[in-house]
Amino acid sequence: MALLEDPRWHDRLHVGGWTAGSGGTHRVVEPATGDTLGGVGNATPDDVAKAAGIAAAAQRDWARRKPAERAAVLRRAGELWEAHAAEVQDWLVREAGSTRPKAGIETEMAAGICFEAAALPTHPRGEVLSTGEPRWSLARRLPAGVVSVISPFNFPLILAIRSVAPALALGNAVLLKPDLRTAVSGGVSILRVFEEAGLPEGLLHLLPGDAAVGAAVVDAPEVSVVSFTGSTAAGRKVGEAAARALKRVHLELGGNNALVVLPGADVAKAASAGAFGSFLHQGQICMTTGRHLVHESQVDEYVEALADKARRLPVGNPAAGDVALGPIIDDRQLAHVTDVVDRSVAAGARLLAGGKPDAPFYPPTVLFGLSEDTPAWREEIFGPVAPVRAYRDLDEAARLVNDSEYGLSVGILGDVGTAMTLADEVRSGKVHINEQTVGDEPTAPFGGVGDSGNGARFGGAQANIEAFTETQWLTVRADIAGYPF
Repeated sequence: MALLEDPRWHDRLHVGGWTAGSGGTHRVVEPATGDTLGGVGNATPDDVAKAAGIAAAAQRDWARRKPAERAAVLRRAGELWEAHAAEVQDWLVREAGSTRPKAGIETEMAAGICFEAAALPTHPRGEVLSTGEPRWSLARRLPAGVVSVISPFNFPLILAIRSVAPALALGNAVLLKPDLRTAVSGGVSILRVFEEAGLPEGLLHLLPGDAAVGAAVVDAPEVSVVSFTGSTAAGRKVGEAAARALKRVHLELGGNNALVVLPGADVAKAASAGAFGSFLHQGQICMTTGRHLVHESQVDEYVEALADKARRLPVGNPAAGDVALGPIIDDRQLAHVTDVVDRSVAAGARLLAGGKPDAPFYPPTVLFGLSEDTPAWREEIFGPVAPVRAYRDLDEAARLVNDSEYGLSVGILGDVGTAMTLADEVRSGKVHINEQTVGDEPTAPFGGVGDSGNGARFGGAQANIEAFTETQWLTVRADIAGYPF
């Protein structure tokens, strides 16, 4: 049977097994058409409390399992993502409005993340410390316990599995709260894969729900670590709640990422990179290129090339044809993108392409002639909008890149030596030279600074071990120590 054709999950959530949610059923809607694709269970805080108790009990046995047993589950999960890639991609296309290539990126990354996580159970997790006492002194990493993962709609599979897989591999249990808009591709598919991979019951729970459910998965006393990916505004609330409970929280938040085109760069290639960075998945990516900085000697040529690409990119339902951009996720987000562009044009920005919504779609849009206070320059748009400005020299480029509350990703195109000089001056969690701003790999640490997050890092053995384990200091003497009491 195909992974998601199994009827057990229909209208259900997963709390120690597939069960009806206390909050009834949530309709899963295709954003391109408004059609209902199915339903998932709607969780409540009571469901969270039950799941947290089950998870805490199951985690203790899981942590005692042989590393090879945990590794085998993760390897099998990776194989299942490969085997069921086409089916999961169909859901990503219809439920998340993904184009087929973007959906392929998600399933490929999901498999890669699980394969990388399969190495974690046998990875060294400690060190021998120096000591002035007659004893052995060790620092070792132990599972954190129960981890809550709160994931968004835009890359629903990647942005959930990148925390779920390493947390499980390292001996934790997980409460997964996906965005309700993408609860199948970002939730049900993950539960089904790990079911088929042989993960013991009670270790992974699916809790789609509203903000009250999000608060509950943070507040549950059994939870030790919270991994949140989403907007900066919501992240602040999660961080505040976790801080009150003295819990570790990893916040991967928004971005207003800059792409710098250096003097002498190949304009055609630069415009191609810029278009990809701004328009991939309708600009609904935290790493989207939100600001294009082009040297004044080439800015007119660049902006015309970018606008020409924007005018030619096909927009439509990705389930019905070969398009470059699909729908905006919902009416609220479409209204936000429209509002930012309209306010920017009213403030003096020149609209060179796009700018006119055709619900639920928004066309690739290019804006020029902006100031540092133009809304489209200052705000995270989360839509397919490319604001372009000129700069005079490297010092001004560095100042403009850093003149943002965010610090997630920067791309620099052109001479490598000059790019390295600029890279040393920018404040960002990631810098990509001769690439645009959107990029991720299972082996690479991922995170941002400022309003883009609290420096959380996912990806690669070291970052994942630090994220989902606790350090314990352990000393050992050959005999009981003597004391003066």
